[in-house]
Amino acid sequence: MSKGAKPRPVAREPQPTGLRMDPIRFEVMRSAFTAAADEMAAALRKAAYSTNIKTRADFSCALFDSQLRLIAQSFTQPVHLGSMPRVVPSAVGKYGVEKLGPGDALVINNPYCNAVHLNDVTVIAPFFSGNQLQGYAATIAHHVDIGGYAPGGFCISTEVYQEGVIIPVVRLVAEGKIVEDVFSLILANIRSPRQSAGDFRAQIAAALLGQKRMAEIIAKFGDETVKVFVEELIEHTERWSRQQIGALVQGEYCAEAYRDDDGVTDRPIRLVLRGAVRDGEVFFDLTGSDEQRESPMNCTLTQTYSACAYVVKCLIDPDIPTNDGFYRLVHVEAPEGTVVHARHPAGVVGGWEIAMRLCDLGFKLFSDAMPDKVMACTKSINCHMACGGRDPRDGEYYTFLETLGGGYGARPNKDGMDGVQAHFQNTENSAIEETENNYPFMITRYELIPDSEGAGRYRGGLGIRRDWMFRDHESTLTIFSDSRKFPPWGLFGGGSGAPSRYILNPDAEATELPSKVTARLKPNSVISYRTPGGGGYGPALERDPQRVLADVIDGKVSVDRAREAYGVVVDPLTRSVDPEATRQLREQMTARKGVGQ
Repeated sequence: MSKGAKPRPVAREPQPTGLRMDPIRFEVMRSAFTAAADEMAAALRKAAYSTNIKTRADFSCALFDSQLRLIAQSFTQPVHLGSMPRVVPSAVGKYGVEKLGPGDALVINNPYCNAVHLNDVTVIAPFFSGNQLQGYAATIAHHVDIGGYAPGGFCISTEVYQEGVIIPVVRLVAEGKIVEDVFSLILANIRSPRQSAGDFRAQIAAALLGQKRMAEIIAKFGDETVKVFVEELIEHTERWSRQQIGALVQGEYCAEAYRDDDGVTDRPIRLVLRGAVRDGEVFFDLTGSDEQRESPMNCTLTQTYSACAYVVKCLIDPDIPTNDGFYRLVHVEAPEGTVVHARHPAGVVGGWEIAMRLCDLGFKLFSDAMPDKVMACTKSINCHMACGGRDPRDGEYYTFLETLGGGYGARPNKDGMDGVQAHFQNTENSAIEETENNYPFMITRYELIPDSEGAGRYRGGLGIRRDWMFRDHESTLTIFSDSRKFPPWGLFGGGSGAPSRYILNPDAEATELPSKVTARLKPNSVISYRTPGGGGYGPALERDPQRVLADVIDGKVSVDRAREAYGVVVDPLTRSVDPEATRQLREQMTARKGVGQ
């Protein structure tokens, strides 16, 4: 266990006082705005065409006031925690609020306008009451294809121009009608325009629904009451967040980690994160991280900020609203021209792999001071699979995107979850039946990987194996992932999770593929993804032998690994633990470790 300072308990109740309006009305209005954002999300998901949005929920919705301050956000993609409050004000400011009118909607995907990457398309619809601007409804959705030289946009690029069509902030809807010239220009650059058109229209519909719900809230409570509420909400959130951050262990911390390579060269990428907790605020500094690469492995400042804000949000009361009052207390310094603050025209589609490791690095940063609030390293990758080709069933070009779950990091008093998405990714694995129905694939294997966990007092979660057969057609495949050379780490003596692997035709002439590659596949080729396990928490020899036995019975841990990693002797015939043999083995293993130290 860490020898760091003992953390003070964080009280979840009571919330800070100081509300000027009736607290019951305040909560009713807060719930109304949150419900409106969640309803937008439900509508977008139901109306979308692509599996990535309708099944995997790779999108977010939010409401802003007339001053472009975030009021409410749907709980779908936490990465948009830091993106929404930056890209919406930036886009409206660049376009000019004075040019907007009732029935208009803007669209933007430019990562160098405070967005994340080109596939994340933002639609912003202003809301007017008469001629008075009252607020904005916004949606961000990850489009499966946005052009670029490889299907899905994930490619081994050297600059952003290769990653797809760049949409500056333009008007997509004018006076309630889609601007066909703009819409046609965008769709002409996309491989699967019918699918993408459906996703764009779903975003527009969700934004219109948000406008409608905002109108109903204002009609019910009155314009002035809503304005007072917004001020109260932001101030209340700031007080509550400051109270919670103030209860964390104050101090300055530093940690570093690496990514395997940049996809163009074999050079690892170094990430340095410093953090300071003081006076109810958190300050991050990424000075010392590598200079940006001539590759796709670079983050925008927005994505870096999202990762840092996500870590802070996880350390404090989960009931605290997410709005400007929270963001005021999270500060990020990242030198421009580095992999954590790319300078145009650097490629950024691979920034996800940087940001995912930053999330894990954030918990590592605070682990010694706050061991009861952190987890070991998760799978720490997005694990993108992007592909495209002609569907032999109808001749139409398809594009498909999947990001697979893996092992979650072990926690202070719980094992890591098996086969889940990690941190602010928060998407779902695609359903086999829907995938096989909509695309020319056959999922030949889908299972947890035994012995992939990081051993520990509490073990990490298991990784996933998923094999795709590309039935009767050629396809262009891009793997964009990481964690082969630097697998997920454990904490406080816990072991590392298994690294990722990517294998072409595993049951024939198997070929091991790098974690970042674009390849042309022959008909009926099979690609096998093996995602990492999560890191362990605490020494493995302290794990309850009965927990080890349960994992053996469930097929998650082999008899050999139970002996070698945990010092637990399991009889495979009786499926029981030999207590005396286990005691002796653990004593021997402890003695050997003592000699090696």
